[in-house]
Amino acid sequence: MNYSFDPEAKEEFFEAISYFEKCRSKLGLEFSKEVFSTIQRIINFPSAWSKYSENTRRCLTNRFPFAVVYQILEEEVVIIAVMQLNREPDYWKKRIK
Repeated sequence: MNYSFDPEAKEEFFEAISYFEKCRSKLGLEFSKEVFSTIQRIINFPSAWSKYSENTRRCLTNRFPFAVVYQILEEEVVIIAVMQLNREPDYWKKRIK
């Protein structure tokens, strides 16, 4: 199964990497590896996580307080948000197709 990022999700992902890199050298790299590990779990088992909204699911990262919000569209997983868990919870809903 393939995956893609909503453009806003990609932007927030890169912003989070930049933020963590400013906090500590190589922490941004560790964060990106954690997010890609989470995406790999989603690709391997796309329906394993419970529904987060009518058309989305959410998978938590293991180490950072983030979740990957995604939709399953035919043979593709679309990443809707790389969401910080203590952020406004519904900010990403306008991205749903």
